[in-house]
Amino acid sequence: MNAKDLVALQRANESLFEIDANLNRLVKKIELLSYLNPLNTEKEKQRFFASKYTENPILKYPKIKFHPYKLHRMLFSQRLERITDQKVQKLYQDIIYYYSNMAQCIQTIGEPKKFYYNSLRLYGSPTEKDVQNAQFILHYSNETERADMEKIYSPDDAKAYFDEFSKLYDFPLNIKLSTAIAADAMVSNSTQTLLIKKNTKFSKNQLLTLANHEIGVHLVTTYNGIEQPLKIFSNGFPRNVETQEGLAVFSEYMSGALTLERLKTLAYRVLASDSLIKGYSFSDTFDLIHGTYKLNRNDAFSITMRVHRGGGFTKDRLYLSGLKKIYKRHQRGEEMDTLLTGKVTMDYEADIVNLQDLGLASPITHRNIAFKENKNENATLDSILNHLK
Repeated sequence: MNAKDLVALQRANESLFEIDANLNRLVKKIELLSYLNPLNTEKEKQRFFASKYTENPILKYPKIKFHPYKLHRMLFSQRLERITDQKVQKLYQDIIYYYSNMAQCIQTIGEPKKFYYNSLRLYGSPTEKDVQNAQFILHYSNETERADMEKIYSPDDAKAYFDEFSKLYDFPLNIKLSTAIAADAMVSNSTQTLLIKKNTKFSKNQLLTLANHEIGVHLVTTYNGIEQPLKIFSNGFPRNVETQEGLAVFSEYMSGALTLERLKTLAYRVLASDSLIKGYSFSDTFDLIHGTYKLNRNDAFSITMRVHRGGGFTKDRLYLSGLKKIYKRHQRGEEMDTLLTGKVTMDYEADIVNLQDLGLASPITHRNIAFKENKNENATLDSILNHLK
């Protein structure tokens, strides 16, 4: 869409674009994960290990950079009745409630009960089928260790690899090394930056995995969202995590990077999230993953920390269910382009199509290269994905 067409579209939908711009200004500082990544993970991990897994970590978090009450007041002051299309009006109503819940989550980080229930409103809890799927995956025996699984690459090596990989895509790649992230790499949507964890090592397979996950999906949807006329595509639709992470792990699968070990990690995350619902403490969840399921203590700590941070965070349970839904969609031969228009979700696909019909959403510019050809050669993964409930 050229500048002249965009101006005409904005004039024809003046109230909608005014509200959309207001929301864009308000929500720029409420990227939940940027506040939820603990500042002292390594120190508390060593203290937890030294206590023989009995003294729960005391995690510290970044300070909030906005005034929560003022933000809520401004969010609910938007005059949505001025949006003429009823479907679009309802979409923006849902979006405001979603952003408000996100702000409440950030506001209550470190207050276990409050944060936990706010997190549940955003991410829900694992279903019985989710738990059964996770247990089904964990019944499979570990595969033989491969040469490309050895962690020998530094963060600088990773940066060079991602720089080269990004040449397959028509957008800039900003990379920053960080000590304040829980994952080995993650995308900051608000700054269009790929963050790489300092003081860690990467395997060749992990680099391929992260490239197709973070760049192939999270940055693709970041830049597609930026190019849409409405800012909600960039800031995010309600409950978009399951779709976005499902697409990202499916990208790993299609690129040939997904392994049984990685799939088991997603299964452990479901069981760890389920342990929250059952009232497990940090050490109880760690004992489940490390003691009962025999995962090594470093990975078990990472999974436990991701789920217990903030006071109880169930987002991680959505990776496996998201992969299942995207895989089934692929099996039915359905296209993925609509789901790559920004930080959107399958639940609102009809709303995206409606916006496109109204001329308020554009076709995507950036596509995932892994979706073009299935390079998975692991028959075990196909069998597992085909049998998920």
